[in-house]
Amino acid sequence: MAIYESEHTKFMREWMKAHPEEREEQQKGRALWWDKPQDLQTQGEYAAGKVAHKPYPYATE
Repeated sequence: MAIYESEHTKFMREWMKAHPEEREEQQKGRALWWDKPQDLQTQGEYAAGKVAHKPYPYATE
């Protein structure tokens, strides 16, 4: 049974195989937007400061 793979995924796999030097550039881009250091104290403060939401936000009660 074959697993579906989109045309874009196939293209990116082939392109990365043909341009291995771009792997480092890809990792730099990921680090810029996603891979950030985590601070447990700040996360705890955010969690403690959450306000409970109403089931229906437009309720007048």
